[in-house]
Amino acid sequence: MARWLVTGAGGMLAADLLPRLTSAGHEVTALRRAALDVTEPAACAEAVEGHDVVANLAAWTAVDEAETAEAGAFAVNAVGAANLASACARSGARMVHVSTDYVFSGDATTPYAVDAPIAPRSAYGRTKAAGEWAVLSHCPTALVVRTAWLYGASGPNFATTMARLASERETLSVVDDQRGQPTWTVDLADALVRLIDSDAPGGVWHGTSSGETTWFGFARAIFEELGLDPERVTPTTTHALPRPAPRPAYSVLGHQRWSEVGLEPLPDWRDALRRAAPSVLGTA
Repeated sequence: MARWLVTGAGGMLAADLLPRLTSAGHEVTALRRAALDVTEPAACAEAVEGHDVVANLAAWTAVDEAETAEAGAFAVNAVGAANLASACARSGARMVHVSTDYVFSGDATTPYAVDAPIAPRSAYGRTKAAGEWAVLSHCPTALVVRTAWLYGASGPNFATTMARLASERETLSVVDDQRGQPTWTVDLADALVRLIDSDAPGGVWHGTSSGETTWFGFARAIFEELGLDPERVTPTTTHALPRPAPRPAYSVLGHQRWSEVGLEPLPDWRDALRRAAPSVLGTA
């Protein structure tokens, strides 16, 4: 069994990755933000020492706040990633680094390939793009796994917010001009472990659910899982609900690399929501 270090251990993805690792018999060191400042090189080197795999889930994920605090986001998303990658390169540990669809401009009309040109439009996207570059520059064997539209049982997310609002409002307006792939953290956690267990080649991977929908479509599916009338969800536009940071209009990521190495990509988003509903939406 491998010795895993998981940074950002207080986050939503870690809540599903950690039990997945321990149930498989791995030895796990889980470090929350208070226990490891990833912006400190020496602290990262000390934390990585003695581990076989490092899963970097530490990230500044406050997308709107990053627009006015880009330096702070860069420190975590780029400098912190670089520090961990350097430590992994020196120690020989395999690194898994979680990135985002925000590295793309969002103006495509077909799924983004792993080698598609990046063109982030937000401060958050720029800092995550810098983190990708830093990780692969320092540690070419690392797995950079881009994900998007994450939801899970732990931590705030779109699915749990919709479930809460469904009990508070008669109707909800949800944007219907942003397309993406709702991704359950349980499925992504499983995918990360499968990549490591299969000794997958380093570089960029896309870790999102198969299929695609809009936020409006996702919200209607959530209402269906809750046994509620999906007609209570009405469509609106991004323009009608402005946010400080621009959102990608198209965040669909391609999964061809999985089949190229004989691995199954993540399941379809609608099937995932059905399986996730008991734990995430409380439908059990």
